[in-house]
Amino acid sequence: MITSTGKQIRLKRLIQAESNTCLICAIDHGMTSPKFLDGLYDTEARVREAIAGGANVLMLGRGVAKTAVQHFRRDTSLALMLTASAGGRPGGAVITPIGSVKEALRLGADAVVVYVALAGDNEAEAITYVSQIGETCETLGMPFIAEAEYPNAYQSLTDMSEAFGPEYLIRNARLCAELGADIVKVNWPGDQKSFGEIVRASGRPVVLAGGSLITDEELLNRMALAREVGAVGCSVGRNIFQHQRPEAITRAISRVFRDRWPAAQAMQELTEALRMV
Repeated sequence: MITSTGKQIRLKRLIQAESNTCLICAIDHGMTSPKFLDGLYDTEARVREAIAGGANVLMLGRGVAKTAVQHFRRDTSLALMLTASAGGRPGGAVITPIGSVKEALRLGADAVVVYVALAGDNEAEAITYVSQIGETCETLGMPFIAEAEYPNAYQSLTDMSEAFGPEYLIRNARLCAELGADIVKVNWPGDQKSFGEIVRASGRPVVLAGGSLITDEELLNRMALAREVGAVGCSVGRNIFQHQRPEAITRAISRVFRDRWPAAQAMQELTEALRMV
């Protein structure tokens, strides 16, 4: 696949060559969550902790990016959110465009991010918007991260999985790839085999979404299973910024992906770190 020079350069920052990994901390939930999450009160501290733990990409809105960027390192990338949620509904959020690829370029971002919710009344409009972003990103050399997820990010993952199944995620991931996504973010479908099928179907680098709050052990196990079938990394929000030790859990995730540790080994190190609080 041939891409522009600008896109190639930015993708190399997003997916680090030495380990072929992309570790994203998503702190955009102030624009998507139907209620305010207490882990967002001191966002700058969460940004510092995530970076210290090993996150190389921060997924942010324009307002937070202005203050958080002072904590970025040379190898830290900004992924600018281009969508917000107009409200949480049982059938899924109404995704609202809030930014542009040109703005992302002005802000120095290495990627733009769009949440892609299918199966709703506005599916046709959603597909049209994703296609437009894909085309613009190709023209301007900006990597495109598509969040090919279940329609409601704040409903139970188990409920979403039962309602839509892995087929929904496979279709969503492939559609996003077809429309120009360079990196595809997907939910955990419930088992490793199904996740591997999503990776194969998309034909693009795939990162696993952290999803709703779960135990550290379950999170690390999912990460390890996803890595084994081709995930290049993850995009974790609530399970980092709402954690009692954001830096420690981010480091544990990094151990799984960058150092290729078994989940149990990463969990042991994390447990020891938590005892030191």
